[in-house]
Amino acid sequence: MTPSTHFTAGNTPDAPRSDLPGLLESLAADLRGIGYTVDGVAELLGAAAHSALARDQLVPALIVTEAARNGEPRTAALAAVVRFWLLAEPQSAATLDAALPGIGTAGLLELGLVEPSADGLVQAKVDLRPYGWDGTPGDGTPGDGTPGDGTPGEDTVSSGGAELWVASDLAAHQRPGVLRHDHVLGIGQASTTLVQVTARRHVARALDLGTGCGIQTFHLLHHAEHVTATDISGRALAFTRFNLLLNAGQLHLDPSDLEARVSLRQGSLLDPVAAEEFELVVSNPPFVITPRSLGEAAADQFTYRDGGLPGDDIVAALVRDLPSVLSPAGTAQLLGNWEIPAGAAWDERPQGWAGPDTDVWFIQREQVSPEQYAETWLQDASESRDRRLYQDSYAAYLDDFASRNVEAVGFGMLWLRRPAEGSTPVLRRFEEITYPIEQPVGPHLGAAVERADWLAGHDLAAAHLLVAEDVTEERHQRPGAEHPGVILLRQGAGLRRTNLLSTELAGFVSACDGDLSVGQIIGALEALLGGGEGWDGGTFRGGLLTEVGNLVRDGFLLPA
Repeated sequence: MTPSTHFTAGNTPDAPRSDLPGLLESLAADLRGIGYTVDGVAELLGAAAHSALARDQLVPALIVTEAARNGEPRTAALAAVVRFWLLAEPQSAATLDAALPGIGTAGLLELGLVEPSADGLVQAKVDLRPYGWDGTPGDGTPGDGTPGDGTPGEDTVSSGGAELWVASDLAAHQRPGVLRHDHVLGIGQASTTLVQVTARRHVARALDLGTGCGIQTFHLLHHAEHVTATDISGRALAFTRFNLLLNAGQLHLDPSDLEARVSLRQGSLLDPVAAEEFELVVSNPPFVITPRSLGEAAADQFTYRDGGLPGDDIVAALVRDLPSVLSPAGTAQLLGNWEIPAGAAWDERPQGWAGPDTDVWFIQREQVSPEQYAETWLQDASESRDRRLYQDSYAAYLDDFASRNVEAVGFGMLWLRRPAEGSTPVLRRFEEITYPIEQPVGPHLGAAVERADWLAGHDLAAAHLLVAEDVTEERHQRPGAEHPGVILLRQGAGLRRTNLLSTELAGFVSACDGDLSVGQIIGALEALLGGGEGWDGGTFRGGLLTEVGNLVRDGFLLPA
């Protein structure tokens, strides 16, 4: 157990300083003045170079910005800053002074953002990049709350109403050698995934468990009155504090009273918040499965991804323990990995983690072999650059998985809820969805939970239903056939499910215009289809009612 402390340090060794408000204000003004924003960088680079940068390919952007350095002063300044922080190209002090005249090279040095290089230039110590969104839940259109990290892709949108900057350690494609073990991760696929899957609602208290550089806290501040952000790494909390104060104006924070809106805590897992309760918890925990070794110290672990426990124990522990810090009706959303033993269903072990008194929903998005898993995470930390280290580490991964008879590793998103006072759990769902889904999917997950609650509290037979607006029907039949052999319902939004319909269920859906109750429609179908030898009306009605409930649960049908 690691003791918990409130983190208020503004000058942490080997991390950006956040105790110099005047310099932070000057830096923000300079960056804003040259258009160092999501949209500004995209416009400067153009579509091709911008797309390449999203793949961590720097050369096209280097070519574009080399030419732009000879443009008009504002364009030249932006090109210099893009080269310096996004492309990790050292610059002269004169170039930085011209591009960022308010803070200058001297101020950047004082903040700990840069350092002299061996050739007399100045080199970046951190990655400092634009990040933007409008801070509100949305429907997947630009400016709707989906993150944009300055690189294109399904998670990139216009910067909308908030133009922010995020500092983190330089990534593997920006620096030589293996990453430092206390590396502070920047804006990555996992962090943007969690932003997109979180169901947003106004809450008094929210928890960002394992905050890293603070991305989840940024988003929580737009719908939570107070956010507690925790991490085991003091360097990570120092980066978070720097990022919060650099963007204080856009995040509506008072730099002189940060604690009024954000509490930073250092400690392991739930230790920093023991005996507290939150309405919403989000977490991108250090869930990466890592081989353990004798005599291993915390300094030997990549703290941004490795929680120090064997196998998938960290995710198992969070699923078991998170309900203890949830207020009644409070929810938690997180990402995670789980091991799949040979011959077992993917959800066999996760089902054992969730207690009977908790609503739970697991969605597996991907499944990989032990070999693929080892390759992914060894590449992630650039351990492949050292051939001997790579070989030894790869073998250790395979031995570790073999010791537990692991055949595959699953990755996905988890939703947990502590039932409201006097209520019992209504949702226990484990499913695999590996095809593309709409992003952000958080609003759709929230709506699915509301439908589960509605089903638990209403008499379905007495309800009146409508077909959801995004639902279409497909019918397939052999040429010349009298009736279709396959009838499908498809969703165009959210989780984009497809449902295979029986003839009677298709007939039911076609009658859902809100006029007749569920019971009345089922009665009409029974009168139309039933009455033959061996007909069991009770079985027909019960089976169809169950199928209708499933269509409501999945969002094909909605209460009128």
